[in-house]
Amino acid sequence: MQIRRIGYRVKGFLGVADRALCWSMISADADARYRILCFWEKHGLLATQEAFKVSRRTLYAWRQRLRSGGGKPAACAPTSTRPHRLRRRVWPAALVDEIRRLRAQHPNLGKEKLHPFLAAWCTRRALRCPSVRTIGRLIADAPDKMRHAPRRVSRFGQGRVLRRPRMRKPKGYRPGRPGDCVALDTIERRKDGLARYLVTCIDLASRFSFALAFRTRASAQAALTLHCAQIVFPVPVRRVLSDNGGEFAKDFHDAIARQGLVHWHTSPRTPKMNAHCERFNRTLQEEFVDYHEALLFDNVDAFNDRLFEWLHWYNAERPHHGIALRTPLDILADQLGNECRMYWPNTNA
Repeated sequence: MQIRRIGYRVKGFLGVADRALCWSMISADADARYRILCFWEKHGLLATQEAFKVSRRTLYAWRQRLRSGGGKPAACAPTSTRPHRLRRRVWPAALVDEIRRLRAQHPNLGKEKLHPFLAAWCTRRALRCPSVRTIGRLIADAPDKMRHAPRRVSRFGQGRVLRRPRMRKPKGYRPGRPGDCVALDTIERRKDGLARYLVTCIDLASRFSFALAFRTRASAQAALTLHCAQIVFPVPVRRVLSDNGGEFAKDFHDAIARQGLVHWHTSPRTPKMNAHCERFNRTLQEEFVDYHEALLFDNVDAFNDRLFEWLHWYNAERPHHGIALRTPLDILADQLGNECRMYWPNTNA
C-alpha cells in the first residue's frame, strides 16, 4: 500500500501550511510585547513606562497591531524595518558602457582585475572611479550580468542554435475585436506505432476555428495551417499566439515576420495562457477526431476533407457557450457590419 501525505500534488499546499504554522507560533519578541500590553491594561500607562522603559507612542502602536490581528499574540511580532525608498547607484552611462566593453574585449573579466583598467579610463576623463565592490554591483545590476559565452560546436560540427528573444502574451490581455490575436496549438495522436498531428487555430475574439491534419510535425506545416486559416478568415490577423514547440519556429516564425505580425509565446508549462485553443482541441477530439481516427491514420487527405465539412458546421451553425450560444459567424457579422460574407464558410479555398 502506498502512503502519501495530505495535500499530495496540491500546488502551494506546503507553502500555506508553513505560513499557518509560523502564524500559530509565537516568537519571543511577540510574547514579550503581548505581556507588556497586558501589564499596561492592568496597571496603567505610567507604571508600564517606568517598568519597561517603553514610550507611549510605541505602546499605542503595539496595541493597534494587536487589534488588527484579531487579538492574537503573534500579531505583535516585529515587522521588517527595510526602508520603503532605497538608495540607487547613479553612475554615468559611459562608465557602465566601458565596463561592458572591457568584459566583452576580455571575456568575463572579474571586478578586481577590471578596477585598474577602469581607474586609468576614469583618470583620463576626470571622473570618479568606483570601488571594486561597486564595480561588482554594477555588473550584477545588468540584466545579462555583462556575461559573454563563446559559440560552442558539438561533436557533429554543428553550432548551437541562437534563440530569438521571445515575446510573452501580456497578463490580463483581452482581444478587442476579431483578428487581434489568433492562437495555434498541436494535437498528437498515436496508434500502432504511427503518429498523426493536427495543427489547430482559433481567433480569440470570435472563436472562429480552423485545423489541418499532417503526417509529420514541422514548422512548414504550421505555417501552411496559418496561411490557410488567413484565407478563410475574413479579417486580417495582427497577432499570433503559440507555445514554444518546434513546429512554431523557423518556417512558421519566418512566415509571420514576412507579414509583420507580432508573435507571442506562452510561458513554459502554462497551458492556461492558451486556454481557448486548448478548449477547442478538446472539442475537436471529442466531437470529430474520436469518430474518424481510423480515417486519420489510413488517409490524411480524406480526413481533411471530412474535417473541412465539420469546421463549416462548427463555425457557421454550432452554438458556443463561450459567446452566449451564438456562432462565430454571428460575432463576425456584428463586428464587421454589412460586408459581403459569401466566402466566409468556404473552407475549400
